[in-house]
Amino acid sequence: MARFYNKVGFSKTIETSPGVWEEQITERYYYGDILKNYKRWQSSEKLTDDINVDQQISIVADNFAYENLGYMRYVYYRGSKWKINSLDDSNRPRIVLNLGGLYNGQ
Repeated sequence: MARFYNKVGFSKTIETSPGVWEEQITERYYYGDILKNYKRWQSSEKLTDDINVDQQISIVADNFAYENLGYMRYVYYRGSKWKINSLDDSNRPRIVLNLGGLYNGQ
């Protein structure tokens, strides 16, 4: 099983001034294991196909991660940000993150 150590991005929308909302990103480093590592091409109407990963990363979470589960957005992996499609927090202190396509946020 391969090891993982990199950043997980959390995104919260905050009001910076009355009526103005902005996305605030917080990145934190986590250790873990790569459970599943698959890549697939997804056909689209664009000139080139998109690549998606069907990947599972199990991280050892801290209190911050558990308090902000709903704000987890992406994981840095191999030089790119991959969006988190779903997660499983039933095996504390681990959280299993299921990754999908590239993260196109901020």
